[in-house]
Amino acid sequence: MEIKTITCHEVYNHGASLQEHALLKFLDNKGHKTETINYQPNYLNNHFNFWRISNPRYKKNLLFKVIYLILKFPSRYKLLKRKRAFDEFSKKYIKSTNIIYKTNSDLKNNLPMADSYICGSDQIWNSFFENGKDPAFYLDFVPNDKLKISYAASFAIDKIDDSLKEFVRQKVSRLNYISVRESSGIKILEDLGINRAIQVLDPVFLLESKYWDTISVKKLENDYIFVYDCDSDPMILTFIEKLKKKSNYKIVTVNKNIKYADKYYDLCGPDVFLSLIKNADFVVSNSFHAVAFSIIFKKQFTVFNRFEKINTRMKDIVNLLEISEVLIENKNQVNNFNYIINYDKMNSPLSALINHSRNYLENALIN
Repeated sequence: MEIKTITCHEVYNHGASLQEHALLKFLDNKGHKTETINYQPNYLNNHFNFWRISNPRYKKNLLFKVIYLILKFPSRYKLLKRKRAFDEFSKKYIKSTNIIYKTNSDLKNNLPMADSYICGSDQIWNSFFENGKDPAFYLDFVPNDKLKISYAASFAIDKIDDSLKEFVRQKVSRLNYISVRESSGIKILEDLGINRAIQVLDPVFLLESKYWDTISVKKLENDYIFVYDCDSDPMILTFIEKLKKKSNYKIVTVNKNIKYADKYYDLCGPDVFLSLIKNADFVVSNSFHAVAFSIIFKKQFTVFNRFEKINTRMKDIVNLLEISEVLIENKNQVNNFNYIINYDKMNSPLSALINHSRNYLENALIN
């Protein structure tokens, strides 16, 4: 079967790239001909724009514009190394359509042909961001007579605004098979009168851990704590200081925003991200996919809440696997954390969830 997928594509995020590849690879392994739709709406495609002026006050005056761009140029030029690393990963692992689509109308007017279409995974339905309001991520462009499936689509939040409820209800109702990544997504859809959605795991769990070993690069460091902190969270800093004092391990990160690391890999691609988690002695993060790969590689870890309203995805996975103690939500937990994950105990429930997720996708395509 020829299958086209759509997700947040080329957004230069480790988790986004890895989950996109995982879904394509799983489908390829099942004998399907797959390709992701090269969908790059303007709101998602501004990461490496040299002429972008983020602060509105500098847009009003030509001289201010010039000064702003000159000051920004060195850091933006340096970031091209990160872009190249992600582009190399995409070229090797993410097959996409030759045509670049910018809008839902572009997709309707020049439909990328396939037998079936899958939207997902990641935060494609998160209305906290523009992609959650974009009909393309609900397969709105796909004709009624084509098979339409969502796989592990994530709202990432507990509820959606009243103004968006009818939009979401109409778009999701068109799908032949509906699956979401979090239990909160099930509740959101049930409140809209959609009762046929099921919960599945993120695509990265569809593949065996030994497969991810083949993608990660060779071991880069010894005796280290891997930190992935998207918020510069002061509670994470406090936790790290205590953990480092206790273990004497160095701190390694892919975040340029934190200032206390001993080694930075912020200009590297998803293959390095995988290696850093795989070989870490401990993982500290507020990232869903750092949690996911910590579980896949059976690492000891802890996860913190995000400042933004996108915490349901982390809470859900640790609750599903009955390891909610790894989630730190307040300072008291920072001071008293001593939880050790028993992966032997987790093997059975995790395997059941993985099989359930694989079966959902295979059955949807067969039917």
